[in-house]
Amino acid sequence: QVQLVESGGGLVQAGASLSLSCVAHGVAFDTYTMVWFRQSPGKSREFVAAINWTGSRTNYADSVKGRFNISRDNGKNTMFLQMNNLQPEDTAVYYCAAEQYGYGTDSEDYGYWGQGTQVTVSS
Repeated sequence: QVQLVESGGGLVQAGASLSLSCVAHGVAFDTYTMVWFRQSPGKSREFVAAINWTGSRTNYADSVKGRFNISRDNGKNTMFLQMNNLQPEDTAVYYCAAEQYGYGTDSEDYGYWGQGTQVTVSS
């Protein structure tokens, strides 16, 4: 079965960097668009970044553009999110998600989800 496993979250101070990873099991990884969403308490799940199945196209939310970088290694079934200059408003649970040949920014566009990893940024 399909399994997505995130790692790399933690507690950092404002201005610091973190790198998240998402390893996919049970999928033909090089046919799946991979995305990151995040959710803060009391808020709906928010699109962060997406990368298509070849890695040739990426898309970012305006709130993270220029600070976050999404990438993937199809040989290792792994997607990454490099987060720089983190701010308190980036505090959330970060989820990776996948959909074969998809490329949307709505959470309903994605059928497979990880369990999430907490990122906390202190001021």
